[in-house]
Amino acid sequence: MSETHKAILEKANAAITQGDHEGFLAFCTDDTKWTFVGDRTLDGKQAVREWMATAYREPPRFEVHRLIADGDFLAALGEITLKDETGKATRHAYCDVWRFRDGRLAELQAFVVEARPQAQD
Repeated sequence: MSETHKAILEKANAAITQGDHEGFLAFCTDDTKWTFVGDRTLDGKQAVREWMATAYREPPRFEVHRLIADGDFLAALGEITLKDETGKATRHAYCDVWRFRDGRLAELQAFVVEARPQAQD
């Protein structure tokens, strides 16, 4: 299943980077639950749809560094660049832990941290 789950997430992420929110949501269960650790929880596709409308005003850019699969779980580690309310691009490091059910994205635990420029020695 791990290769199947990786392929599903890659297709879903491709939809997001093209601004296709509904294309992404097609990969989710109707009762999908997203927890942004330390921030908020979204219950169901409609809540995710509403969040995407504001958080992804412009399509984000992803750099997935690693996908790690274990049974029904898939962790994606990487960086995402989003535009904030003022239009400024902001880079974040993230680890998304997805749980799959029946080949769909059923649950997300997202650990997201704004990436700060590293100091030069």
